Amino acid sequence: MKVGAQELKGHLDVLLLAALEDGPRHGYAVKEALREGSGGRFDLPTGTIYPALHRLESAGLIAGSWSSVDGRRRRTYQLTPVGERRLHADRNNWREFAAAITTMLGTKPWPATS
Repeated sequence: MKVGAQELKGHLDVLLLAALEDGPRHGYAVKEALREGSGGRFDLPTGTIYPALHRLESAGLIAGSWSSVDGRRRRTYQLTPVGERRLHADRNNWREFAAAITTMLGTKPWPATS
């Protein structure tokens, strides 16, 4: 099952922060980290990734810097301390949310209504 940008709406920011948790990456490497980390299910277009990275940078959650590799300029992003705190908070919130959904969708039948 492939997941598109619309399905990830509301979750993309935390996924991008998680992709930067192991250290700085340039934009395309962030895209690839999402794809590889999801077993190919989150193969998003660059037109989705780059605007989200710019939004996170404007919010102070990531910092970007320019470098030159093989004569080509590229922007590398890394988490800021604020971004790290946000990632940890969002991850904890997600775990609580997922646990509640798992409980609700477990094998127990729904209560009968009359």
